[in-house]
Amino acid sequence: MTQDIAVERQRRWRLLLGGAAGDLGALGEDDQRRDSALTGLYGGGDPVDAGGKRGAGLGGSSPVLHRWLGDVRTYFPSSVVQVMQKDAVERLGLRQLLLEPELLSGVEPDVSLVGTLVSLSRAIPERTRETARAVVRKVVEDIERKLADRLLAAVHGAIDRSRRTSRPRLSDVDWNRTIRKNLRHYQPDQRTVIVQDLVGNSRRSRQASLRDVILLVDQSGSMAESVVYSAVLGASLASLKAVDTKLVVFDTEVVDLTEQLKDPVDLLFATQLGGGTDINRAVAYGQSLVRRPTDTVVVLISDLYEGGVARELQRRVRELVQSGVTVVVLLALSDSGTPAYDHELAAKLSELGAPAFACTPDRFPDLLATALRREDVAAWAEQSGIPVGR
Repeated sequence: MTQDIAVERQRRWRLLLGGAAGDLGALGEDDQRRDSALTGLYGGGDPVDAGGKRGAGLGGSSPVLHRWLGDVRTYFPSSVVQVMQKDAVERLGLRQLLLEPELLSGVEPDVSLVGTLVSLSRAIPERTRETARAVVRKVVEDIERKLADRLLAAVHGAIDRSRRTSRPRLSDVDWNRTIRKNLRHYQPDQRTVIVQDLVGNSRRSRQASLRDVILLVDQSGSMAESVVYSAVLGASLASLKAVDTKLVVFDTEVVDLTEQLKDPVDLLFATQLGGGTDINRAVAYGQSLVRRPTDTVVVLISDLYEGGVARELQRRVRELVQSGVTVVVLLALSDSGTPAYDHELAAKLSELGAPAFACTPDRFPDLLATALRREDVAAWAEQSGIPVGR
């Protein structure tokens, strides 16, 4: 016991002293990330610079800052995170960026910057808030231009495919398919096709959606980019009458933001990036939203570092799958590739019928269409060259 106390004391001194600790002791992987986050903000081996102030190592790089914020939220309690983010604003020149609308408006906006602005939203003063919202909206609109039409087309195609009819209304005729089906009735002398069979889609009810989509989005740690894409894609889905979309964000708390899907910018500023993770609690809430299991797709977007009860989480996922719900686990919805994630939990969820893998935003429309058609999502991922979590 005495030896354990000594080791823990040495570890804490090593973290406190940073690079100046010399050969005091080696750090584990998580402690190295903590040490790096502290060094980035408060300086490295020489704790005091010539001016009497501690150094800083993040510079002005938005991606570096974004990663730093993610590490801070992952490896420190929320009370410490608030202090460190405040210090970052003061020490690293972020205050100038946040205080000057002219500077902020001149920054090249990207998803990483949006994540940073949302993370620091409570530190943004009133005079800069509208500029920050304008920067976020620009990125949101760019994502919508690239992905919204593909997403809507994929969803419509997936749902309508099972509702084709040979007696459609004239306005619902699929003329491309109709012509292909009737090519055998082509009349060379008249240079026309005699249509004997119509192909089209039955008209959807304006009162009821055909499928339910529930997005459960982890807003802790380094999931900021996934939150941004989830908000935009969720808002696009919400515009479809054929799909009833719910969007829920969570850390240790669960917040239903479905009512704010009309404006993804408002939705993003309503999130609270940071905190711990209770995936089980979020899935329990998602389970309570299921009305018709065989017509429901649940997409859990998380790196699966569970702070709650992993065994309970597995039980809930098993119940959802067995009831007929299509469950998909996205380890990330981002352009950054597969992140660090809990491999053991990913493998267990995949075995339960909830395939776990990372997905880039441009592939999400096809993924969702596959799930809505109730086809094998794991097989789709494998065919697309996406390794399923193991």
